[in-house]
Amino acid sequence: MKKLKMPHPMHDEHLCYLTNMGYIASNPEDFKKLIKDAKFLCKQCGRSANAKESLCRPAKI
Repeated sequence: MKKLKMPHPMHDEHLCYLTNMGYIASNPEDFKKLIKDAKFLCKQCGRSANAKESLCRPAKI
């Protein structure tokens, strides 16, 4: 299988990638931990997270 090219380093740990890969369905409790008490919003996709490392282009809420 061909390895996917990531748009930037660590993208495979960001919520936009994880969501597209079905992470919500396969790990709902872990996903809830990533978004609970969100403090950051991604300027790229609009998702929110409690840690800026979980987003591609984080902005403090």
